[in-house]
Amino acid sequence: MRRWGNGVRTALLLGLMAGLVLAAGGLVGGRTGLLVALVVALGVNGWAWYRSDRLALRAMRAFPVTETQAPGLYAVVRELATRARQPMPRLYVSPTDQPNAFATGRTPRRAAVCCTQGVLELLDRRQLRAVLAHELSHVYNRDVLLGSVAGALAAVVTYLAHLATFSALFGGRSEEREGGGLVGTLLLVLLGPLAAGLVRLAVSRSREYEADADGARLSGDPLALAAALRRIGEGAAARPLPADDRLVAQSHLMIVAPCRATGLAALFATHPPMAERIARLERMAQEPGGDVRAG
Repeated sequence: MRRWGNGVRTALLLGLMAGLVLAAGGLVGGRTGLLVALVVALGVNGWAWYRSDRLALRAMRAFPVTETQAPGLYAVVRELATRARQPMPRLYVSPTDQPNAFATGRTPRRAAVCCTQGVLELLDRRQLRAVLAHELSHVYNRDVLLGSVAGALAAVVTYLAHLATFSALFGGRSEEREGGGLVGTLLLVLLGPLAAGLVRLAVSRSREYEADADGARLSGDPLALAAALRRIGEGAAARPLPADDRLVAQSHLMIVAPCRATGLAALFATHPPMAERIARLERMAQEPGGDVRAG
């Protein structure tokens, strides 16, 4: 039931984002304005999706490792990929002390899984296996594609808001600046990008819950993932990464947000609350067949 709930929530959020796009396009320039915004956003985000693996790996200064260099890591990932009946991904290690991990790639055949040096040193084999199952689930669920779609739609709304500002200042007809037209334009300019950003982040948080659940099923060990999240969360809080633009742009891929967010910034978090993620996994372990200690 929870799996379906997360999927429905993601579909509803994307539908809401599409509604924002249609409303914004109608306010600014009808079909023409909407078409221009869609082409620009899809082009930019399509390029980012196509190069997603290289962008994320470069941001974390990750390097590929061979089976000779990391036999234990290869053994765990191969076992999980075999269980899922999916191809073996490429494996990378980032020389970062902060414990973290992420997976990226357009398809399972082009997937890359990266662990930081910090997470490899922090977790035991059982916890690391659960984390890797979570990351592989992101790939199998096509979350990179879903994130790109959400990003494209959010970019359309933001572009249209900028276009509305320009039009209101320099190009709009006087009758369009009165009554409902003016109110609608003001709402788009002031609230459109904010609403689109919040919906995009909600999609990211929904996919994180889904990867937790699917990763726990793949590993058969939700308690190991709960324990790993607790340890990684504590380690990431103690050693946050610098708020570098490249890292911030890729932070939604990490199993735990790599940069510390406090105050109002927490409203724009790419990850759901850690306590809630752990609680869901612990409840999952109590369900019939929820904790199958495989491997």
